[in-house]
Amino acid sequence: MNLANKILSSHLKEGRLIPGEQICIQIDQTLTQDSTGTMAYLQLEAMDVGHVAVEKAVAYIDHNMLQTGFENMDDHEFIRSVAKKHGITFSKPGNGVCHQLQLENFSKPGKTLVGSDSHTPTCGAMGMIAIGAGGLDVAVAMATGKYYLQCPQVIQVNLTGKKAPWVSAKDIILKVLQELSVKGGVNKIVEYTGEGIASLSLTDRATICNMGAELGATTSVFPTDERTLEYLKQQGREEDYIELKADEDAQYDQRLDIDMSALSPMVAKPHSPDAVVCVEELEGMHINQVVIGSCTNSSFADMMRAAKILKGRKVSEHVSLVIAPGSSSILAMLSENGALSDMIHAGARILECGCGPCIGMGQAPLSKGVSLRTINRNFKGRSGTNDAGVYLVSPEVAALSAIKGYLSCQFEDNMYLEDIPNTPFIKNENFFINDYDPQTDIYMGPNIKPVPKGDKLTEQIKGKMILKVGDNISTDHIVPSDSKLLPYRSNVPHLAKFSFSKVDSEFYQRAIENNGGFIVGGDNYGQGSSREHAALVPNYLKIKGVFALSFARIHRSNLINNGILPLIIDKDGYEFFNGQDEYTLLNVKDAVENDKDIIVKNETTNQTMIAKLSLTSREKVMILQGGLLNAIKELGGDF
Repeated sequence: MNLANKILSSHLKEGRLIPGEQICIQIDQTLTQDSTGTMAYLQLEAMDVGHVAVEKAVAYIDHNMLQTGFENMDDHEFIRSVAKKHGITFSKPGNGVCHQLQLENFSKPGKTLVGSDSHTPTCGAMGMIAIGAGGLDVAVAMATGKYYLQCPQVIQVNLTGKKAPWVSAKDIILKVLQELSVKGGVNKIVEYTGEGIASLSLTDRATICNMGAELGATTSVFPTDERTLEYLKQQGREEDYIELKADEDAQYDQRLDIDMSALSPMVAKPHSPDAVVCVEELEGMHINQVVIGSCTNSSFADMMRAAKILKGRKVSEHVSLVIAPGSSSILAMLSENGALSDMIHAGARILECGCGPCIGMGQAPLSKGVSLRTINRNFKGRSGTNDAGVYLVSPEVAALSAIKGYLSCQFEDNMYLEDIPNTPFIKNENFFINDYDPQTDIYMGPNIKPVPKGDKLTEQIKGKMILKVGDNISTDHIVPSDSKLLPYRSNVPHLAKFSFSKVDSEFYQRAIENNGGFIVGGDNYGQGSSREHAALVPNYLKIKGVFALSFARIHRSNLINNGILPLIIDKDGYEFFNGQDEYTLLNVKDAVENDKDIIVKNETTNQTMIAKLSLTSREKVMILQGGLLNAIKELGGDF
């Protein structure tokens, strides 16, 4: 067996490990963050459960930390009260980014983790099956200890050779993205093998697993070895180590070979993580801003490498350099060893330990500016500046370019940090709250609104096509993410007013005027963030179905969880739709119950077409009931 299937089989509750079949796995750990967590915990409360059913559940505050109004702090207090009521560890603001903290404090080889953030696979570096999901799926996992998914295929990425000094883990995953694309991992697990692994630190592997989310992959996973044990010792958790690896004759569904010795520094150009070229091709490009941090590249090693490059040098006069360490432990260590001082003396601004610029929560770039970032996504407008160009690079390239004032990989020999100090982490337990009191009163601020619910399925559905978009529409397009809108993550009616606003400013008004309708999309619809709001908002706006050439994994699940039909069409079907006519799905209920194609009729021309809907038995129940919450209320948690 390969490693992925070994871990899945040890946690299998229902189904068979046959790609494409529905399986249910036992979940050991869950995580949430505050951008998605408020809705997840509203859904958990709606299930009326007691103590969570997993070994470890953690609620992190790392996204919405700008307190320009009461909204964000109200959400934090709501999450803290729910955590106390249900036995969930609460991580206070300032403690750090959820994925970095989970890796440092709670990750364990061989365990399963599901989180309401698409970059949850970061912990695959620890030999875990760690999966990003919508908030409702995470709430169900907390309540029942179960998670349902389509059994994925397993891609083998075989790493050989040894990377050159100025090639980083970021360059390895950018190379994988260049080869496989942003949809190359959909319904697949990426498993890393080969002799090249031994030269990668645990946090190198975490960077690679983190950006596996950009492949659309279910998760990514590394075997465990001496580098794993080394990291656990650094965290004071060596007792958690076990050796995990694939069998010698393990079978895979696909293979990609990467010779690390042949790589050079890479960069992803706007506006997609797979628009990857060598930095040399863009050498000399004028830049305005550099951001070092995020869950991809905020580890102690990343910070130390950047500090070494910056030490004794000066950030270019026209560049704004901001740095956000990944956790309070890392920040404390940088402070004690002098690296933080080196960064500040070079002219860097030190941000709070959190997500910050990655999600558009502050540090928006110059209008039409160029921003180099060590983050994982560069979708248009995600930074907070719609016409900015965001380029994804390694911390080394970012720090060097900040000094030079232009994109560069022309390093000097004395910039290289040969050995990262393998010192024990400074642990600060004061940011973690572990109180449990089932009698806790839940705090509800005025900005927190109820979770929208769908209606039971009818035999026919009528509506207009109110939006038609192209390929690779992200959840950022569906529900924008920036400092102005993030405080309203718990207020779906308000958030709905801005749905698709960066694609079509009139979408909301059309949805209201037509009492909902249909959306038509291209390939890989709903890529990117796991944010459930990209389905909650259409549900609130009475969107009855989404037609697309293909769907991103998490978004498809979120649509079904909200009772919205994810309908597959071909290119002829895409051309079938226009904005003037009304359409009827003629045989919806029969098609769902009996695995039939859905007949779509244009009421103006009387033409028809076929849309496909492939659902598991459990997904059928959700669609028929109008969503997962309705199904649980009607049938109980084990339907």
